[in-house]
Amino acid sequence: MAKSNSFNKRELEKNKQKKREEKRKRREERKNNPTDTFEDMIAYVDEFGVISSTPPEPREKEDIEIEDIEISTPKMEEQEVETDMKGTVDFFNHGKGFGFIKRSGKNDSYFFHISNAPEDIEEGNQVTFELERGDRGLNAVNIKKI
Repeated sequence: MAKSNSFNKRELEKNKQKKREEKRKRREERKNNPTDTFEDMIAYVDEFGVISSTPPEPREKEDIEIEDIEISTPKMEEQEVETDMKGTVDFFNHGKGFGFIKRSGKNDSYFFHISNAPEDIEEGNQVTFELERGDRGLNAVNIKKI
């Protein structure tokens, strides 16, 4: 059994040496014979985003106004804010001071903070409210019990 282990070790070591030598030869060959020139590395992109190795044909350039270029996501258009909407307090947490109002006749639900509502507000109260854009969407403000 000792002979087979040492034979395997010798074979493995020979294979490692052979791979190292092949790798060294390939490295020397690449060093001595560079195949890529700068011209081979240049790529051209046309107006449709297609990459090719040949330059595009010259033709008339299209004039573009600077104002027409959008470099970011356009903001949402301002929505008209309705006043005196009616709804029901769907959820309210007294400890944390926030809740949600479900709009009457719709499935929309709006966040509100206790600072924009009467102190004695509770779940199930009928209320009127207005909407105001907050950090995370529309919030109910100026809440009054009906």
